[in-house]
Amino acid sequence: MKMESAVIARLLPHRYPFLLLDRVIELEPGKRAVGIKNVTINEPYFQGHFPGEPIVPGVLLVESLAQLTAIMYGTADFPADTNWENPDFTGVDFEDIASKVGYLAEIRNIKFRGLVRPGDQLRLQAVCKNSFNNLSLIMVSASVDNKCVVDGTITVSRKI
Repeated sequence: MKMESAVIARLLPHRYPFLLLDRVIELEPGKRAVGIKNVTINEPYFQGHFPGEPIVPGVLLVESLAQLTAIMYGTADFPADTNWENPDFTGVDFEDIASKVGYLAEIRNIKFRGLVRPGDQLRLQAVCKNSFNNLSLIMVSASVDNKCVVDGTITVSRKI
């Protein structure tokens, strides 16, 4: 299943300049997701990080992975036959769904393995490894041109 940016913006409470996910290209609700973030020189953080050698801040790489994670677990409550490419969302309360997006509870073993620069396309991955009550342990990674630039685990909470 795929998901375009207009649907992502309805599912997440984030807005510019902190909506850091452009597209979801694979989705198994509640289990795993693969997304895309296209990095352009117009990103506001490049003005100060770092002038003359723009690179994406590591904390924003982790945030983009957390946003993909929120899409992954936020869609788990939708019917299994939901067509995200041509959805009919009659009766779906997107504001209620977005209000249930939780928070990062823990960032563990995150390793930054390469730099991300303007013009790069990030391929983001999130896989749920374990859930207990409202907490989920998620294995995350991001790559550019099939080379891993960040990986590790995050724990996220889900508002109930």
